[in-house]
Amino acid sequence: MDDLHAVRAQEYAKVYDELLRAAARLDMLRRLEGGSVDAHATAAMHAVRFAATILWPTVPNTPQPGYRQDSERLLQLAANWREAALELGEFTPQRPALRLVSETTAGDED
Repeated sequence: MDDLHAVRAQEYAKVYDELLRAAARLDMLRRLEGGSVDAHATAAMHAVRFAATILWPTVPNTPQPGYRQDSERLLQLAANWREAALELGEFTPQRPALRLVSETTAGDED
């Protein structure tokens, strides 16, 4: 049983490190020219940070993630950016106004 526990701890540590590296890469990728951010990379970054936050307590002798660990906040950020990436909710693009056009002749407007 101790071997299984040790293997699991090593694998958790590997996955935790991979999640932190993935979050850092996504953080770099999300930044666009002009100070704007890419919604897809940002949503993925917050989701990966959430996963690292959830996994962190299971990894022995590992420092906390280098960002705020409030899992509720991270989950809300991931949800908000998901909507932005998928253009849902308040991020739904405005649809053009439709105008009804009919054929009329010059004396038919009465």
